[in-house]
Amino acid sequence: MFEPGHLHRANLPNMPGMPEFAVDIYYEVRNDPEQGMMMHFRMVGDINAQSFEEEFELHRDTAFNFASSITRIAAKHGLHPSFGAVLRNHKEYDLMFEDIREKLKAVPGEAVNLDHLLKDGF
Repeated sequence: MFEPGHLHRANLPNMPGMPEFAVDIYYEVRNDPEQGMMMHFRMVGDINAQSFEEEFELHRDTAFNFASSITRIAAKHGLHPSFGAVLRNHKEYDLMFEDIREKLKAVPGEAVNLDHLLKDGF
């Protein structure tokens, strides 16, 4: 379920072989005095009855790679990518992507600072 600044994803508990999970992803723009505009993410939930919470930030120009960071965190906590991404619902992914673009006032074709890719773990 998507609403601006928040995405909730959960699987159906009766899906054979799939770990149970419920994950909430919250995001907001923050201004860092040194780095400038950043997208702050907080990911909280349960995967196989194990609770977790993690936060991370991405630079304005790398924020659109959020799905990679979310997938990596989910895998770290037990949701292997072979089970499908947390963001496997393309409609919700598109809505989140557009909301982030709007919040960052970004336009297609803007340059990406390659140093930000390294800092943000890509």
